[in-house]
Amino acid sequence: MPAGIGYTPATRSFHNLQEPMTSHNHAVVWIDHKEARVFHFDRAGSDKISIQPDAPTRHIHHKANSIGSGHASADEAFLHEVAHAVADVEKILITGPSSAKTELVKHIHRHDPRLIEHIAGVETVDHPSDKELVAHARKYFSLDGEMLGRSS
Repeated sequence: MPAGIGYTPATRSFHNLQEPMTSHNHAVVWIDHKEARVFHFDRAGSDKISIQPDAPTRHIHHKANSIGSGHASADEAFLHEVAHAVADVEKILITGPSSAKTELVKHIHRHDPRLIEHIAGVETVDHPSDKELVAHARKYFSLDGEMLGRSS
């Protein structure tokens, strides 16, 4: 781990994620243009990574008779860090309230296509708490029969 970056076992915040963190086979990503929360989890526990872009975009509104879509372009370095955070996970659920989740999928498709087969789903989810997000992901994967380490 690079010097100067602190973390606790439950939460790690990075601007330049150097190594994927996973001891679990499942992950859920909640992403918007200001942050990404990545949870690696199983039935028993979860680990959180928080990633923020170096220059978060502000909400942009389209004005009549202006050039462009009114949307900020994707922060490729931010999307790369998020993709790197789930690089060693078998099943990934990508969630979020806005277009950032589809931008992440497009980024993965362009820059790390082997990871596409690990994406189990993409869902629109507003702003859940960390606990609600992990509970939703556990339910999502157990409904599919994908959750590993289930007790009989």
